[in-house]
Amino acid sequence: MLKATRSGLRASSRCIVRQASRPQQRRWLAGAATGAAQLDPANTPAFHAQAGAKHDDALLRQLFDSPQTFKEFKPPSSRAITGANVGLFRNKHLTSPKGFVVFANTTLERAQKLVDKVLAASTVEEYRSVVRDMDRLSDLLCRVLDVSDFVRVTHPDGRIQEAASQAWSLVYQYMNQLNTTTGLSEQLEKALSNPEVVSSWSEEEKTVGELLQQDFMKSAIHLPDGSRNRFVEISQQISELGSVFVEDMTPEQDRIVLPSSRFHGMDPRIAQNFTHRGTIYLPSMSAAATVALRSVHDEDTRKAIYYATRTASGRSVKILETMLRLRAELASLSGFENYGQLALRDRMMAKTPESVHQFLLALAKHNGPRVEQEISDLMKAKGQNIYASSTTDLHPWDKDYYMESIRRDMRSRRRDHDILSSYFSLGTVMQGLSRLFTRLYGIRLVPKDTLPGETWHPDVRRLDVISDTDGHVAVLYCDLFYRADKSPNPAHFTVRCSREISEQEIHEAAQAISNRREEASTDAAIAEANDGMHVSTQAGTVKQLPTIALVCDFHHERSSKSEPALLHYYQMETLFHEMGHAIHSVLARTSLQNVAGTRCATDFAELPSTLMEHFCADPTVLQMFARHYETDEPLPYELVSERLQVLKRFEASDRENQIIMAMLDQQYHALRPGQADFDSTKMYHGLQHAYGKLPPDAEGTRWQGFFGHLFGYGSTYYSYLFDQVLSERVWRVVFSAGQNGAALDRANGERLKENLLKWGGSRDPWRCLSDALQDERLINGDEKAMRLVGSWGVKDNGHDE
Repeated sequence: MLKATRSGLRASSRCIVRQASRPQQRRWLAGAATGAAQLDPANTPAFHAQAGAKHDDALLRQLFDSPQTFKEFKPPSSRAITGANVGLFRNKHLTSPKGFVVFANTTLERAQKLVDKVLAASTVEEYRSVVRDMDRLSDLLCRVLDVSDFVRVTHPDGRIQEAASQAWSLVYQYMNQLNTTTGLSEQLEKALSNPEVVSSWSEEEKTVGELLQQDFMKSAIHLPDGSRNRFVEISQQISELGSVFVEDMTPEQDRIVLPSSRFHGMDPRIAQNFTHRGTIYLPSMSAAATVALRSVHDEDTRKAIYYATRTASGRSVKILETMLRLRAELASLSGFENYGQLALRDRMMAKTPESVHQFLLALAKHNGPRVEQEISDLMKAKGQNIYASSTTDLHPWDKDYYMESIRRDMRSRRRDHDILSSYFSLGTVMQGLSRLFTRLYGIRLVPKDTLPGETWHPDVRRLDVISDTDGHVAVLYCDLFYRADKSPNPAHFTVRCSREISEQEIHEAAQAISNRREEASTDAAIAEANDGMHVSTQAGTVKQLPTIALVCDFHHERSSKSEPALLHYYQMETLFHEMGHAIHSVLARTSLQNVAGTRCATDFAELPSTLMEHFCADPTVLQMFARHYETDEPLPYELVSERLQVLKRFEASDRENQIIMAMLDQQYHALRPGQADFDSTKMYHGLQHAYGKLPPDAEGTRWQGFFGHLFGYGSTYYSYLFDQVLSERVWRVVFSAGQNGAALDRANGERLKENLLKWGGSRDPWRCLSDALQDERLINGDEKAMRLVGSWGVKDNGHDE
């Protein structure tokens, strides 16, 4: 099946809503591509060696901290700047809004030629190229879909957004047309069933062939026309219902109306915004309601707020239950017992719902004693609270209030709690990331000037990723500063991913140039083959360079934009996380687009990024870069330690909530067609009573109607918990939890890169983990392995089963 990917957004709790709000797209006719163009001497290792790594390091900080430095940034370049528009991302087609449609139509012409070639294959030799041809077909369509998807949600120019949407629709419609015909699937089956063909393939080609075969099976393309038509109809209904479910969630009670005298303890500045003539009108779905639940002293008021914020409307719940029933029918049409089996079969490490269940049970067992201790602490705090009406029970509306009370007490004892961000200027953090990557992987971030039309906003900085052995290996565009018209959600986009460009493609490009009566030099042909974007020519092969965009919204929160943007700790952690996704795309060394970089198992993709959160909390890593933006004094690590203690004070309780939500996701998607007695509320409350230690939701509430991730992550919500556990294990085993400078040891970085990062999705992730951790118990990736991972838990306490 030809599928489009998500836009490379991270699936953590900080940006998972952004992903879940968008319909699942089909994967392989839309992926993530990257660039290739004229061979720019300014991008060669010799150029950067001349500029000097120390110069790059110092300039990197200034480029993000000093607007004047950025304004004047003009490094030497052998390419004359003529002022001509080179196109967005240096894509030669994207020099104007109309260029997007031209790009789409040109791509569709090239794609159709590939489709015709695959459909006409009849000899062994022709079938040998089927997988690479289909992978190239995927890449062609991804080139349009990925850049268009990025532009239509990020570019500030409405005309360009509209043009990108038109291009996206053209290509996506074509992709769906291909998915409704059986020809490509049948040709792939013939290739896979021929031992003479398969024996000639590399392991990477075999992997991609099997992935594509699984995709076609999941699309029900093998079914009779009637069943296939019903499959398409249901898929469309699910897409429409899911969008409504996420975008139009409503509470049963839209606001809480109570006398303002009952809100004692709430910040009066916030309360005043909702007060009219002595009465507070508090919207149920608002940040203010969350603040009130944490701060209002009166227990009955908190109870009223709790019910309003935990009870979704009957309409929202009905939409959810209808969507779940349709998913059950869709799975049945495809030959699966339930939707969980369908969702986990492809691109997931867990493989089966039972494996996920074993992981969650083991994790809950590991987490349970910590939750019990935290509950004991909450009960103690309630016993000492003068506003408590009763100290015998902890009610659901008590939990957040007493958690915040304990955290507030911790913050009040903390020293200099407001100055931590002074040590994390944006430029300093970027400098630190480059230094960390240099120590671990031998790569660094090098500032590069941009040409007219290359970026979508004047604030965007371009960095070239330079390897000490392979030269220029990736292009990174950083759009990190706040704009009013910009999404606040941090995001990582792979605009174009790594893929080997064949000699045949270069020959075809040269012919196209000749047909235009232009000079078809080798460099010109390579540029033509990759739309003018960047390539590498290492080891005798031509590869598209990964082209990546990082988008955040960091403010200049001080009095003047001439001063650097200072990051709060969680913002610094977010930037490390996003760069973890980028480094996966940068270091992966694959030849095919379908397995490049982050195009790996969905429940494996967050491991590199979540691992980066351990590095940004490590004192030896922070010592490399964290300095006061005015005095240049090094960061006192106690400030970080104190902040982390507050942030993680009730992490076991937070994790229990995530475990229950993951269990709920699994149970909902274990439905079979025709389960008329399905009650989503009863299921949710039942799981809380069976597996939770915290006070369960009160009768009458229906929180599941707010669980938007059920649409975008149906049956896969466990993934982030899974990767949290794996990242903790890798941190402790590979990097010795940072002890004795292990976080900066090149040998440890090489161990992770060679065993895990460089493979992208081309190798079984269980084998990657087994090799990286040197733990043969993982190699089979079965229920036993999933249970073992769950038993490790997220907290590092030396526990090992």
